[in-house]
Amino acid sequence: MFYRIIRPIARFIVWVLNGHLHVYHKERIPKGNYILVAPHRTWWEPILFALAASPMEFMFMAKIELFKNPVLRFILKHAHAFPVDREHPGPSVLKIPVKGLKEGKMSLVIFPSGTRHSAELKGGALLIAKMSQKPLLPVVYQGPLTFKQLLLRKPLKVNIGEPISIDKKTKLTKENEAKIYGQLEAAWDKIDQELDPNFYYVAK
Repeated sequence: MFYRIIRPIARFIVWVLNGHLHVYHKERIPKGNYILVAPHRTWWEPILFALAASPMEFMFMAKIELFKNPVLRFILKHAHAFPVDREHPGPSVLKIPVKGLKEGKMSLVIFPSGTRHSAELKGGALLIAKMSQKPLLPVVYQGPLTFKQLLLRKPLKVNIGEPISIDKKTKLTKENEAKIYGQLEAAWDKIDQELDPNFYYVAK
């Protein structure tokens, strides 16, 4: 209920601050729930992705430090976020999203690179996809990367790619992980090119 209340509020805030959220190829979203995977470019991407793919509701991973504030903890928990200790990730990092995905009510937003400026892809997204048997949905964001640029009302663009499925019989060896990572990176490149062939993201 809380998620459904704050989503239109978030949509209104985005409209007031910028007013230019454009979503492309929403028809590529698979039936049922899925794992939305994207390269991490700015902190407001999860909000935009959740708005772009509505009415689906999403779970989010959030660093455990954010849950120390009682007000923020209340908001995060009711927005389907769960804590992740990046220094010492436990089994809950997999169990919580896999359970939620299997229940079929929510999808998951995850950034395989782990952090906004990391180039190293992590295996968590692949393992979650295999264990839950839900497809990976590649998505990219192009637009303002700073709050100042956001207020200048430069267009916010979200492009959705074709789903990628991992067979439950597939063993996640280093070779297979590299192959799937290659598919993901190729998908991100393709949908980046669809939006703007001249786009090139540089981490700041």
